[in-house]
Amino acid sequence: MKKIRQKIINLFSAGFFIFFAGLLGIIPFRAMYVFSDFLAFLLRNVLRYRYKVILKNIYQSDLGIDDREKKKLVRDIYKNLSDIIVEGIKSFTMSETSVLKRHKVLNPELVLPFYERKQSLILVTGHICNWEWGSLSAGLYTPYHITAFYKPLKNPYIDRFLGRSRSRFGTTLASIKETGASFERQKGTPTLFLMAADQSPSKVQYAHWVKFLGRETAFLHGPERHSRINDLPVLFTDIKRVKRGYYEIKLSVLTDEPNKLPEGEITRRYAATLEQVIKENPSKWLWSHKRWKHKRKKE
Repeated sequence: MKKIRQKIINLFSAGFFIFFAGLLGIIPFRAMYVFSDFLAFLLRNVLRYRYKVILKNIYQSDLGIDDREKKKLVRDIYKNLSDIIVEGIKSFTMSETSVLKRHKVLNPELVLPFYERKQSLILVTGHICNWEWGSLSAGLYTPYHITAFYKPLKNPYIDRFLGRSRSRFGTTLASIKETGASFERQKGTPTLFLMAADQSPSKVQYAHWVKFLGRETAFLHGPERHSRINDLPVLFTDIKRVKRGYYEIKLSVLTDEPNKLPEGEITRRYAATLEQVIKENPSKWLWSHKRWKHKRKKE
């Protein structure tokens, strides 16, 4: 009985989500951002969504700004968050032309020498601006096969809907629980592995600890580990919002010889590059993450 009830709840939730996604998909972008402004107000002032987490994160981080600027930053963070939410839903109905126009990769030629050598790559980014559209745009700008790692949703119907929508332009979604197997499956196929690596690690005992925004921070070990195991270059993906609904992406090489670097150096380079991007425009990072919930144990 419990399983049947849960299935009905999942079906109802999925139906509502798909209906809302379709509704948002048919309205123009300008009207969508009017809704996004309302959503930002709702999240900040009514629901107080992760308000304490956001405040704690920004006030305990070294951003080089004063308290007055931090108060304004909170408002901008919620505006960025709401834009990410509505743009993520909008992506389910975006055309190839719209993706190319709104999520523009400035230097896709950077990956071509690697592709000519039939060498796979790891592309790391952070939760900066709109990273969601990257699963759509990556396959449109490069000849690579694209594998994007994600955390599966508990609702299987919404999860399947997301999988079909995000794979429209050639991207394969792979569960983070099958990361190693995904790298193994793609051996022999030139592949771009997309990894957003700034989440708090679930297995902190394997984390790389790095000084980040003035704080000791645990970073996921996955990108560095799989780069070394498979001898894959690591590229950083910098996403900038040109204006609302328009993004420019610039690629840079963190390393093309991972096994010649000391242990932890790839993660340090990633953290340093991400920190620079965040400090340039702090409101564009997803501060609602519980990023610093782990504390480093003293030896």
